[in-house]
Amino acid sequence: MNVKVGVVSLGCAKNQVDAEMLLYTLKERGFELVNDPAMADAVIVNTCGFIESAKQESINEIIELGALKREGKIKAIIVTGCLAERYQNEITKQLYEVDAAIGIGANSKIADAVEEALKGKKLELFPDKLCLPLEGGRVRSTPPYTAYLKIAEGCDNRCTYCAIPLIRGGFRSREQENILKEARELADAGIKELNVIAQDTTRYGEDLYGEPKLAELLRKLCKIDGLHWIRVLYCYPDRVTDELIDVIAKEDKIVKYIDLPLQHCNAEILKRMNRRGSYESLSALLNKIKDRIPGVVLRSTFITGFPGETEEQFEELARFAGEIRFQRLGCFAYSQEEDTPAALFPDQIDDEIKQKRADIIMEHQQTVMAQYCESLVGKELEVLVEGFDRLAGCFYGRSRADSPEVDGCVFFSCERKPRAGEFVKVRIEDYTGCDPIGVMVE
Repeated sequence: MNVKVGVVSLGCAKNQVDAEMLLYTLKERGFELVNDPAMADAVIVNTCGFIESAKQESINEIIELGALKREGKIKAIIVTGCLAERYQNEITKQLYEVDAAIGIGANSKIADAVEEALKGKKLELFPDKLCLPLEGGRVRSTPPYTAYLKIAEGCDNRCTYCAIPLIRGGFRSREQENILKEARELADAGIKELNVIAQDTTRYGEDLYGEPKLAELLRKLCKIDGLHWIRVLYCYPDRVTDELIDVIAKEDKIVKYIDLPLQHCNAEILKRMNRRGSYESLSALLNKIKDRIPGVVLRSTFITGFPGETEEQFEELARFAGEIRFQRLGCFAYSQEEDTPAALFPDQIDDEIKQKRADIIMEHQQTVMAQYCESLVGKELEVLVEGFDRLAGCFYGRSRADSPEVDGCVFFSCERKPRAGEFVKVRIEDYTGCDPIGVMVE
């Protein structure tokens, strides 16, 4: 009888690509892949360990699987990903349910780890994180029309609040030829939407070619037949060049959507974060992007309650958000992460104050997003069909303004049944919450 293995992947899209490579390795070894962990002999948890809430989600998932193990429904639990890499030998000591804990550098040995765990052996394996494969076969877990394309691994930005460089290592770009080969294979397999990702996509190529090559890579990706939308995520503001802006503006396949995690706008706070910029410089950059890319959708993330943030500095951030009017924005209370420089800063802020400030930003953002939806009424949007919502009684999909699994969706009624993965025109007539509602136009 085949050994059944399930993979639970948590966290970001970059982690999801790693999970898809794990699935491929397991499939090649002859394991049977199952979606329901309760039906598996062994379950792999590809964890996130970025901030406290993500760590807790990973721990809760392991504990829930431990209950299934005690019931005899699964035989082994293997933990990999960022939490395992970050805490290494503590995993099996603190979480007795875990049979094997392996670092990201051991991902290519995942099949061996499963076999050892199923034999009843406790395993801890933590080779150099740089052994994490940059590329390889994948069993895609996304719908058949959309995929992520990871162009680099690791990060060199060294923001003082962030543990990612400690967990994932330094920035490593993939060879451009290999990226383009994978993109062509994805297009040949029916992928219509390609989402380009890395810890910092705008740094792509600096380590290999001596200068950023994202703009050049995007131009080449646009020449691949079959791809309809190309979306660029996780851009760093310092590296958004005029060349990159021009490519996004001129290439029809590149959706006019820029994800710029700014974190703050106050010059002193940004300096303490080991980031550059100020209210004035960031406003100038964003207004330039708006001017040169008509209709661009801007997405960002903010951190409130960073050590030393005064009420005046927070008010500056709130004013900045109000003036820029991001169509997409997430705001998070600062998470004090051990082994990061900011965790040792003396002027830590009370959790309640941090969260209250984040809530204020997000309350205002609800108004901004409602006004954005209102501005869409009467317009026609191109929508990528994703499915039928039985509760709402209509179809739904995403527009160019909606990144998969991050943003909202567009609900619409129609006379015929469109296929998932089909692009249709939808005339917007109303909205609910922050999601536009319309009618498909033939």
